[in-house]
Amino acid sequence: MSTESKWLSAVSAFLAPRAPDAPGAAELRASDADRERVIKVLADAVTDGRLTPPEHEERVERAYAARTLGELAALTTDLLPPESQPFNMDGRPVTAFFRTESRAGRWVVPSQVPVTSLGGRVTMDLCEALLQSRRVVVQLAVMAGTVTLIVPEGVRIVTAPSARVGSLRNEVRLPPGATGYGPDAPVIELAGFVFGGKVIARSPRRPRKGLFRRP
Repeated sequence: MSTESKWLSAVSAFLAPRAPDAPGAAELRASDADRERVIKVLADAVTDGRLTPPEHEERVERAYAARTLGELAALTTDLLPPESQPFNMDGRPVTAFFRTESRAGRWVVPSQVPVTSLGGRVTMDLCEALLQSRRVVVQLAVMAGTVTLIVPEGVRIVTAPSARVGSLRNEVRLPPGATGYGPDAPVIELAGFVFGGKVIARSPRRPRKGLFRRP
């Protein structure tokens, strides 16, 4: 890790509020969808010879019996590189020093996410993410950088009273037919500071409806 990256990580860690005791990503309960993601990877691995049929059968049994994400993750660590794993449990701060950094897919989002950008671009896509808390604090340390948050419709974007966010563009939509936020709507709270940069929050594009659709 370069000196600049170490410095950025240190700034993020210093600025981030201390999280209350909470289960780690590996301790979170796995869903049926998480198990199916892992089983698909195992199926591909036995097809191309990375696993033998007995190994595949044994791992599939373990996948169905797994209760936590950590138990599932152990089944694919030797089959795919970190960036291609069925889900990402990397809880490190997000840093971008004159470069582009992104988090997307099925990743575990802690209750506090330190984000540091110096002249860089950070994109965090939470549409398939697993939130450890219904309220996620994004602790910003941004100078001349851009942070883009892509979140599902109906997620509330708020700014902490002590935050210094010079430019915020909130384009997050409500779900079709909704007139306001639900009482249990997830909240993304922006804290920290943004100097000479901007934060963009938006919903993903809705799929286009074709001209000819079957009933």
